[in-house]
Amino acid sequence: MNLVTGIDLIEIVRIERAMKRHGERFFERFFTPQEVNFCEGRATSLAGRFAVKEAVGKALGTGIGDFTWTDVEVVCDGRGRPELVLHNKAREIAVAQGLKTWSITLSHSETHAIGMAVAIGD
Repeated sequence: MNLVTGIDLIEIVRIERAMKRHGERFFERFFTPQEVNFCEGRATSLAGRFAVKEAVGKALGTGIGDFTWTDVEVVCDGRGRPELVLHNKAREIAVAQGLKTWSITLSHSETHAIGMAVAIGD
């Protein structure tokens, strides 16, 4: 069995600054349309998703450089529980590593957001 983890912490003010400075271009580069719609411009929610994406890159052992930010998507089930959806290159990397089951979590305070990813595979 293969077990990998990743964790990331981000200052929410970094996301707020990027939103103001880059506007729509920021959203398109880092988040899927579904993520943008769900977060409704809340920097705290976007920061949590950003942290999860970083955590997934760490768990995969590649960082974000081997895939795009939108290849990692955080969606919510009907009760608001975060779930991970991997697309394109991020999915290919996970499959190549035999990682099949993912669990993610995210949280935030007034100033920071944290994201964690755990994957289990063959």
